[in-house]
Amino acid sequence: MLPPPTVPALHRVPSTAAADLKRSPRSGGRWLPILLGIGAGLLVAAWIVYIHLTATPSQRLVDLAVYRDGGRSVLLGRAIYSHVTPPPQLLPFTYPPFAALLAVPLAWLPMGLDGYLWTAGELACTAVISWFAFRRLLPRFGRWAPVALGVLAGAMQWMLPFGDEIKFGQVDELLVVLVLLDCLTARPRWPRGLLIGLATAIKLTPGVFIVYLWLTGRRRAAGVAAATTVGVTLLTAAILPRDSAAFWLHAVLQPERTGLNSGEANQSLRGILLRLSWPHGPTVVVWLLAVAVVALLGFRRAVRASRAGDELAGVALVGLLAVLLSPVAWIHHLAWLPLVIGIIAADGRDRRRIMAAFAVWLCFFAKLPWWGAHMLARHGGPAVEIFLLRNAYGLIALGLVLFLPWRRRDPLAPPYPLSNVPRAESLSTAD
Repeated sequence: MLPPPTVPALHRVPSTAAADLKRSPRSGGRWLPILLGIGAGLLVAAWIVYIHLTATPSQRLVDLAVYRDGGRSVLLGRAIYSHVTPPPQLLPFTYPPFAALLAVPLAWLPMGLDGYLWTAGELACTAVISWFAFRRLLPRFGRWAPVALGVLAGAMQWMLPFGDEIKFGQVDELLVVLVLLDCLTARPRWPRGLLIGLATAIKLTPGVFIVYLWLTGRRRAAGVAAATTVGVTLLTAAILPRDSAAFWLHAVLQPERTGLNSGEANQSLRGILLRLSWPHGPTVVVWLLAVAVVALLGFRRAVRASRAGDELAGVALVGLLAVLLSPVAWIHHLAWLPLVIGIIAADGRDRRRIMAAFAVWLCFFAKLPWWGAHMLARHGGPAVEIFLLRNAYGLIALGLVLFLPWRRRDPLAPPYPLSNVPRAESLSTAD
């Protein structure tokens, strides 16, 4: 009689990463690369952070002081939009009332502690943004990917928009993280669109992503985002009725409250038009026409990128639109740049793409708009050169909206159930 056949025991094969960790008990496991990555990121960014946190007090964390004053106004019951920060800045609160409610915890803590906590949060946000941005490149470094991420995040901090985030104590990076989590999480534990709605209630510019969700077929998510924004705004109005009326009926219609709109710090389309030195200045019609054209082209490319499977490119394009279409977009609003650089660099196998990504980084590392401002102040140099430098960041953002490459069927893109949009195969390859 033949012996019965041997049935192999069923067992679960461990993942490669888990197996590697088991085979390397003395390597520090998963924590050594993570700790080294945190150290590398702090080391690369240390000097730029030190420069800004030790600057003249009147130039340090001035926007964080605005947030704190907004929170103090809520606690003291004073008018949020009539109060300004102490001299020499004299800055008003310019965000929706919901942002003032969120700033109340900042008013409970000393300014020095607020500054350190806020800066640590911004560095963490830079790391999160960089992780999303370079997810195609990081796998090339294997188990040392956290170290590469730390170096890349530290390098991003040296770009002028991110340096300004540290210098002023701005909120833009947090808003970028909220949008990325909402758009790039495959199966979120929250209703998709909720975080975009919260971001829009804090600062109006992320509202362009509600349009993006709708155009890409995520109608339910767009509805959740819009409902969240409206619901939070109405709830805030019930708590702060006087301040809500002051913002929505007056402050939101006064872009000059935020500062000099024609200065080099405003890199939106409107800022570029204001610096053209026309005899009577650009009319509202000219600006709205420019906004309509750029919005049409930008959303079209973003939707095509998303439908083709590259959600990262879609988000990056809409983020750039948020900067260009806004009446006022300061340099630090360009917190979407790591996404652009990561898309261009791709998986790091093409040397030309790496050089192009470095060129973009270098442009925003250099203080091009301020070079143009200095040339203008000295009354030297060709007018065209001065114009290009003064508007360099806005013009580069416009060029990226028109020509940023995107990848079909990105394997790292989350699988969205886009039931009412055409398949990627039916799209033109013109882009």
